[in-house]
Amino acid sequence: MSRRRRSMMSEELKTELAKELGFYETVEQEGWGGIRAVDAGNMVKRAIQLAEQAAARKL
Repeated sequence: MSRRRRSMMSEELKTELAKELGFYETVEQEGWGGIRAVDAGNMVKRAIQLAEQAAARKL
């Protein structure tokens, strides 16, 4: 039984991060399921960094 999880990141943000981190070509060819776990982890780390920076600017 497969569970479909709702993404916490918008498609636009995920695409931007994939381009920034250099694995967008894989996403285009294979979809999000084709990326390596390490790339997914790096994408999450970068998203957290961006969120922390945005929160710091609001203080």
